[in-house]
Amino acid sequence: MDRPAKHHDRLEELRRHNAEAEIGGGTERRERQHKEGKLAARERIELLLDEGTFEELDKFVRHRCDDFGMEKQKPMGDGFITGYGRIDGRLVYVFAQDFTVFGGSLSETNAQKITKVMDLAMRAGAPIIGLNDSGGARIQEGVMSLAGYADIFLRNTLASGVVPQISAVMGPCAGGAVYSPAITDFIFMTRDTSYMFVTGPDVIRTVTHEEVTKNELGGAMTHNEKSGVAHFVAQDDADCLAMIRELVGYLPSNNLEDPPRRQSADPWDRKDAALNFVVPEDPMKPYDIKDVIHAIVDDGDFFEVHEHFAGNIVVGFARLDGRPVGIVANQPANLAGVLDINASVKGARFVRFCDAFNIPLITFEDVPGFLPGTQQEWGGIIKHGAKLLFAFAEATVPKITVITRKAYGGAYCVMSSKHIRTDMNFAWPSAEIAVMGPEGAVNIVYKREIEKAAESERDALRAEKVEEFRERFANPYVAAERGYIDAVIEPAETRAKLVTALRSLENKRDVNPRKKHGNIPL
Repeated sequence: MDRPAKHHDRLEELRRHNAEAEIGGGTERRERQHKEGKLAARERIELLLDEGTFEELDKFVRHRCDDFGMEKQKPMGDGFITGYGRIDGRLVYVFAQDFTVFGGSLSETNAQKITKVMDLAMRAGAPIIGLNDSGGARIQEGVMSLAGYADIFLRNTLASGVVPQISAVMGPCAGGAVYSPAITDFIFMTRDTSYMFVTGPDVIRTVTHEEVTKNELGGAMTHNEKSGVAHFVAQDDADCLAMIRELVGYLPSNNLEDPPRRQSADPWDRKDAALNFVVPEDPMKPYDIKDVIHAIVDDGDFFEVHEHFAGNIVVGFARLDGRPVGIVANQPANLAGVLDINASVKGARFVRFCDAFNIPLITFEDVPGFLPGTQQEWGGIIKHGAKLLFAFAEATVPKITVITRKAYGGAYCVMSSKHIRTDMNFAWPSAEIAVMGPEGAVNIVYKREIEKAAESERDALRAEKVEEFRERFANPYVAAERGYIDAVIEPAETRAKLVTALRSLENKRDVNPRKKHGNIPL
């Protein structure tokens, strides 16, 4: 055989290998995925990444298990697709579980595939995106599969705060498999096709005699609304992948870079007169803090995180002057914006992510305090509230706070006050900064005076004292006199004030005392 013929045969062999690896579990199983409303693993990667940029690694890897008849089934790739590509031209590393091959179960070899791309991502300083769709550990491999999970968990932990880690749960994710997404920074779930739980309905029925469906136990809305495990819910796979692309646009590639800036046609000094009237005259009336956020940020675009969980606090990403910022805001339209256990944990997690990845923090404050009640106290509101305090105090990124209305008690301190190293603290004229609201304060300060008054005069006296207290203390000027507020600003000018402050803080440098790490109250 002449040399060109040998060369041709080798190329044909390579093409056969590629075709075998790319077919996965076959056409029939892929069609079954489609009928269930799910895309195949390779289709997901194609939608996630810029067209033509995916470079696959370990395409020809096969498992090494020879027990239980597994020696007769050794597909190329072993059910996982790993590699790297680009999102908006920026490098990312990705792995996708292929449910059509052994139900996407984790083996020793495909765990090695994942850890390889995670190690590469750490060295290259690029985000890691995992597309999860797996039946769990490969039972036939026993402890070797479990060891593979632990190898992944270790790298998730080491990568935390170094490169962004994003998980999409696009099918089942059960047992030990859930802990890799849980360590990552953000979890996406698809509304009708994904679920996560440590123990499934059958085990629960046996052990606790509870009857529950997979969806009720660990579906997308369960983890978005009730547990707070997941941060985003998508309508389907395509929607989920588009949302991931949008999220990546706000994030730096690693902890040594600044987040990517974009040109914005939105004037930096744009005023919005409607903001002067957004806070109701009646301090007991609610308003939607999202209206404030949309009016201030570039082009009104706000990418909300954890939208369906702990609605009394709002967190998410936006841009100001083209620069990504993290926004934390009390929501008066939900539980009057009080801080409770769930809101504290939600806020703390987001603040720490932004601080780890050099994303400035903008806080909009309207908080009447912490939620009272036995459930909150017994549930550990002291400990959980301290998480938010710890996160804000620890953060060294540029921090700017705007008090729109109430800032009462310990919650005033917690919500990025001047006293915990916030760089710029602004207040609207409607701000009320006090130990507590006028009604509560009067009931304590003037308790004896009111009790001594004739019963017919008590209500009028109380109303008089409430108004007097409100005039004297429920305003921003006492705090401004002490320097706790840097400026009382016209609401319409908030955008310009924030942009100017951010520009002044562009080269901010701040450090925490040298230590291994703090001991956040978990």
